[in-house]
Amino acid sequence: MLKQLSVYAENKKGTLEDITRILLEQDINILGSMTDDGAEYGVNRMVVSKPDIALKALTEAGYLCALKDVIGVEVEDKVGNLNSLLKTLVRMNVNVHYLYLSFDRRSGLPIMVFSTDDIWEVEENLSSHGYIVVEASAMS
Repeated sequence: MLKQLSVYAENKKGTLEDITRILLEQDINILGSMTDDGAEYGVNRMVVSKPDIALKALTEAGYLCALKDVIGVEVEDKVGNLNSLLKTLVRMNVNVHYLYLSFDRRSGLPIMVFSTDDIWEVEENLSSHGYIVVEASAMS
């Protein structure tokens, strides 16, 4: 299980730099991320090395933040592997809300990070289908 930090922030020049500066000051590594923008506000979703400290630092800086459990699944770096993972999830009747890419710092393999309902059950089912579900330590 991975902890994802979501930062809801105004969509203006310098915001991402400010967020990353705050993380830098706390010696926090961004291990995977995606940014969704909107007209006025966006959400920056990221897996970071110290999620609780990042949440505290960014909240104290005035950002609206939340921590959420997400799943990380190691996939081989070859054509069709994301499709295979998604087919497995469809067969399991799992809806993926969003996903983004990171990688395992030790093996160098890609990790698909995604959000879904019933996260514990999905993790267990993916493991029983032969997928490697990663923990935060694999990404650090």
